Amino acid sequence: MPSPCIDVQGLTKSFGARVLFNDISFSIAEGQRVGLIAQNGTGKSTLLSILTGGEGYDSGSIIYRKGVRVGYLPQSPVFDPNDSVLDACFNHQGKDEMILRAKQILTQLHIPDLQQPMGQLSGGQQKRVALANVLITEPEFLILDEPTNHLDLDMIIWLQGFLSRGNKTILMVTHDRYFLDQVCDLILEIDDETIYTYRGNYSYYLEKRQERINIRRAEITRANNLYRRELEWMRSTPQARSHKARYREEAFYELERAAHRRIEERQMRLKASNIYIGSKIFECQYVSKAWDDKVILKDFYYNFARFEKMGIVGNNGTGKSTFIKMLLGLVSPDSGRFDIGETVNFGYFSQDGLKFDEQMKVIDVVRDIADYVNLGGGKQLTASQLLQHFLFTPEMQHNYVYKLSGGEKRKLYLCTVLMKSPNFLILDEPTNDLDIQTLQILEEYLQDFAGCVIVVSHDRYFMDKVVDHLLVFHGEGNIQDFPGNYTQYREWSKLKTKEIQQEKANEKPIKEKKNYHNDTRRRMTFKEKREYEQLEKNISELEKQIKDIEQALCSGSLSVDELTEMSKLLPQLNDELDEKSMRWLELDEIEH
Repeated sequence: MPSPCIDVQGLTKSFGARVLFNDISFSIAEGQRVGLIAQNGTGKSTLLSILTGGEGYDSGSIIYRKGVRVGYLPQSPVFDPNDSVLDACFNHQGKDEMILRAKQILTQLHIPDLQQPMGQLSGGQQKRVALANVLITEPEFLILDEPTNHLDLDMIIWLQGFLSRGNKTILMVTHDRYFLDQVCDLILEIDDETIYTYRGNYSYYLEKRQERINIRRAEITRANNLYRRELEWMRSTPQARSHKARYREEAFYELERAAHRRIEERQMRLKASNIYIGSKIFECQYVSKAWDDKVILKDFYYNFARFEKMGIVGNNGTGKSTFIKMLLGLVSPDSGRFDIGETVNFGYFSQDGLKFDEQMKVIDVVRDIADYVNLGGGKQLTASQLLQHFLFTPEMQHNYVYKLSGGEKRKLYLCTVLMKSPNFLILDEPTNDLDIQTLQILEEYLQDFAGCVIVVSHDRYFMDKVVDHLLVFHGEGNIQDFPGNYTQYREWSKLKTKEIQQEKANEKPIKEKKNYHNDTRRRMTFKEKREYEQLEKNISELEKQIKDIEQALCSGSLSVDELTEMSKLLPQLNDELDEKSMRWLELDEIEH
């Protein structure tokens, strides 16, 4: 049995009267990859901060294996704005061989300028530098708080593979369920101030958690039955309760607590039926947009259908957020226009979130917008009911905003968007910082939502459950319309790549001998013959050059400048190879 990297016993943490976790114990063995799951505000980030010495605790013990090297990625890292990217990675004390490793990892995370001051980077870019900072030192024990936030899909898949390889020991908080399923082999769940252990991946956790909830429901049903009988007894005359029955009173109060314990599982699904939206939604009429020399859209046309649920995916910087800001009228196109239907009422959930008055109560923030949500068909949902639906208990609703965690504030912002009764929801990275249970509720809400939905997200699981159609932003104005969800797109893309590779492998067909004695077809001109011979040489040279570059990119020995230059050159060479191969085939048809 591998020795534990960390052993936690009897850990308790509270803020005033609010207990986050009480007397929890767990250990993480060398080589285990552990996912930590809990609702927003129940102490996930606090626990990671406690384990890394950033925050104190009330009681208990935390014992690390002697000499173990720990790397910690906080949810919101802080850097000196004057430090360069490279200095921030090494605290001005980098070793030469580690600097090369840093350049390679930062290139994977799309941070090309290593001398750029940290103060000039966006919050997402700073999070990626912090992630690189953790990975380059190759610690024995990685503690990661939301490592997939601000990563595009290619980066997430790269990180998934990176963490899955070798014998890494990991404790991480993430809402990315595909990531949890592929990387983790043990799940810890904080629920009702207690910690539960599931020895498997996310799929196994879902199965076993349901078993636990079913057992708990049966216990509560049993407690309710006992509670009713004991209540009748307690209401009997005081004379009937002798001193000898004292233990029954104490047992009654225990039963009462068990009977009233809330299981925050949703008992109903919002059926937002009969939301009115006309047949005309919006038409994107040959829209073009560029920032300096960076093309976002180029004569792009799309007619959005009624009740459509569309996902927008693509790497960071390809124009996804710009597209929806143009749709909302927040950014003007260079040419073309968006023609939007008169009945459309947008609800926009942005990456930037909403700035709240921290001294307001949660319920008042929502009531300032409206007292109820119109579900259509004469049905309404009050502000309090909507908040409770998204796991804000009545007690939490009367808390002040400043007491909420970052994830709870994101969830409150979501409620303010829904409170406006939109019939067209546009959600830009809605999954960042939301707990998995809230995501499940939001997914069901969107599945039942009778209006239109556009989601921009890097969360593959969320996209697969919600959308049935994709716009894939490849960059430089290249936008692909794909009729399916993200997993279907990935599978299609892999098959397409294999087909192209197969075509290239077989692009020189077997020549059949034919009798052209009376053939009147056109023959090659002298110039075409020379072109044909030259193309054969060019294609051979290009194939060798591409192969050399691909080997160099995988070697791990390139500088960051060489990596950047070769990464730009490779697609250009592939395009040139395709063009010359097509011309060679045309001439080959004439020749044979």
